[in-house]
Amino acid sequence: MFDIYFMRLALRLARRGYGMTSPNPMVGAVLVKGGKAIGRGWHRRAGGPHAEIEALRDAHERNYNPRGATLYVTLEPCCTHGRTPPCTEAIIAAGIKRVVVGATDPNPGHSGKGFTVLKRAGIKVALLGEDRTCHSVRAGWSSGGRRRAWSDAPYHRLTDECAKLNEAFNHWIVHRTPFVTVKAAMTLDGKIATASGESKWITGGKARAYGMKLRQGNDAVLVGINTVLADDPSLTARATANHQPPAANARLRRIVLDSMARTPPTAKVASDEHAALTTVVVSKLAPKSRVAVLAKRVKVLVAPVKHSLINLRWLLRKLGADNVTHLLVEGGGEVNASFLLGGLAHRVAFFYAPKILGGRDSRKGVAGGGAKKLSDVIQLCEVEWRRLGPDLLLLARVNLAGKSR
Repeated sequence: MFDIYFMRLALRLARRGYGMTSPNPMVGAVLVKGGKAIGRGWHRRAGGPHAEIEALRDAHERNYNPRGATLYVTLEPCCTHGRTPPCTEAIIAAGIKRVVVGATDPNPGHSGKGFTVLKRAGIKVALLGEDRTCHSVRAGWSSGGRRRAWSDAPYHRLTDECAKLNEAFNHWIVHRTPFVTVKAAMTLDGKIATASGESKWITGGKARAYGMKLRQGNDAVLVGINTVLADDPSLTARATANHQPPAANARLRRIVLDSMARTPPTAKVASDEHAALTTVVVSKLAPKSRVAVLAKRVKVLVAPVKHSLINLRWLLRKLGADNVTHLLVEGGGEVNASFLLGGLAHRVAFFYAPKILGGRDSRKGVAGGGAKKLSDVIQLCEVEWRRLGPDLLLLARVNLAGKSR
């Protein structure tokens, strides 16, 4: 089971780039010769060497010759010039004899081309599970020597993991709009705050730490003006016990939906050391004097309106063009509803505390007009539940079948 073992190792290496590679994907690579890993690497940051190059460099630094080795890489090697030269050139020059890939390039213009370049150079190339030449791996053997069927499930799970690792990048590279995750912390009856707006803290420390880790993996976090006025959040990617990407706060952008430019100049998002990373999205109806004050502190974006609200589809196209691949929505009930009911959200991360708030006027995690019929409810799939201390986390994909992306 060498292929599975070393691809799992490559996947673990890829995850080390979490929060640091955008707008590039996370990628890990392992060079193997004689059944031994002789070089390891991962893509550390956008503009830096790719995982394959890091693995080759690691092998040379450890005095191993990569000629004749097998390369395990979680994503199809690039074959085009970007900020770095094509990895296919380095792989060919190093004399690699076999390349095993976890996922193909999602870019329709590039998918499969890396394979073609390598095959023309005489290198054996296969997606994980397609090139199982070892008979014992293909069929398996019982301890008594009798043959038994070997399931393809481990290969399928691992290729799915490689693809899912970069689901935000995969969406962005195809559609050029951000992959949108809606995050909310709620009581069991779906409330995010009391009628007066009190919300700190509904969930416990482990849930909040996981929420911070979610921020670290996104390019931007979005809230509505009511959240800014009620909580004055900093919206930064602060350290957690288990993860702190270097200079995480220096790259997380902050987006405020504020059609009438009501964001106070003294708000943290407009006055702290990261104010340059804040974008306040206003409409043409916003008072010019308030817009001018904000423009001295933050970036102001004037957006078109649709049904008296900021046109979110326009905004997503704008953010995608500005290399925002993954957007985390942490708004109140109305903002969350705008993305979910508008068919603009792709994933939800809902934290539930074992508490009941009740009350007609307490604030809902998802407000808006709601679905008019049960047949119109938002369907979730790929549902996963996690326990975080006393709280529960629901991670799920929004089923957008038949809806605009």
